[in-house]
Amino acid sequence: MFLKLINMEEKISKIKDLLKRYYGFSEFRLGQEEAISQVLNKKDTVVIMPTGGGKSLIFQLPALVLEGVTLVVSPLIALMKDQVDSLLKLGIPSTFINSSISLSETNERLEQIKNGFYKIVYVAPERFYNQAFLEALSKVSVSLFAIDEAHCISQWGHDFRPSYLRLKKVIDFLKRPVVLTLTATATIEVRDDIIKQLE
Repeated sequence: MFLKLINMEEKISKIKDLLKRYYGFSEFRLGQEEAISQVLNKKDTVVIMPTGGGKSLIFQLPALVLEGVTLVVSPLIALMKDQVDSLLKLGIPSTFINSSISLSETNERLEQIKNGFYKIVYVAPERFYNQAFLEALSKVSVSLFAIDEAHCISQWGHDFRPSYLRLKKVIDFLKRPVVLTLTATATIEVRDDIIKQLE
């Protein structure tokens, strides 16, 4: 137990160093450190945090210390590109796979993911309908499965998307990596439904 605590303290210390080095912040915002600690302890986590609260750092920072790749499911293609552009400027190897790129570009990126070229990969939820895409991902070591705009999972949410309901099967197919869900808006019913849908 003592060794585990020291290990966690070392991980958080490293995360704080990365927070400063990559993002220029010396302190976490409210709730960030607690959520990151949960992820590093390999506990599935639901994060409900206001827009501008720094949700993206909760998966971006652990991605830098975890082995393997962090998959980030996002329904917003423009936001994916903005986030990847920002991460690349910081020197964090990242990419996205969505309908804005060709099949050959998708395959090239999948090959690079397999070869450990990227730490963070943004994926549109609709991509998981493609069995060949899933098969390719199954050959990748996924350490964290982050779901942004997680209220889209819930039929009680204001922006329900059927493609999000497939994510439970995807998580199982990928041998159940740590799951992190993030949203700015969720009633108790939506939060409970997110937990239920993803088990």
